[in-house]
Amino acid sequence: MFFHIVLERNMQLHPRHFGRELREKLVSKLMKDVEGTCSGRHGFVVAITGIEDIGKGIIRDGTGFVTFPVKYLCVVFRPFKGEILEATVTMVNKMGFFAEAGPVQIFVSNHVKIQKDSEVRLKIIGTRVNATEIFCIGTIKDDFLGVISDPAGS
Repeated sequence: MFFHIVLERNMQLHPRHFGRELREKLVSKLMKDVEGTCSGRHGFVVAITGIEDIGKGIIRDGTGFVTFPVKYLCVVFRPFKGEILEATVTMVNKMGFFAEAGPVQIFVSNHVKIQKDSEVRLKIIGTRVNATEIFCIGTIKDDFLGVISDPAGS
């Protein structure tokens, strides 16, 4: 589910940021650009935990921008088939319901009464990965799965 990995990214910085605080500007821009994004290969970037290396900058011809290769440590969230998650129901229709577990949206085909804002424990039975999104199919038909809390209290 959660992994601590090393990723690389080329960061472009405008010349006005050159000076004593170059590293801080680069790290700040990296956090703004990367945290909260999704890569199909690695999952959702939850947080950058450290900078491993900032390489030598290369000046871009005609613009003055400099490209710095940056290696950074980060925590990523990636669901896998067979994983058990707790999620919040966001939408119910006649085919089933959609739930969210953090940034992941999960569809569950159901045969029980579930309403919006219910908390459910579900099992991932399939994932679809795009370049910028991860979508999952889940089930609540297994031992110890199903509704955890009902907003109506029933």
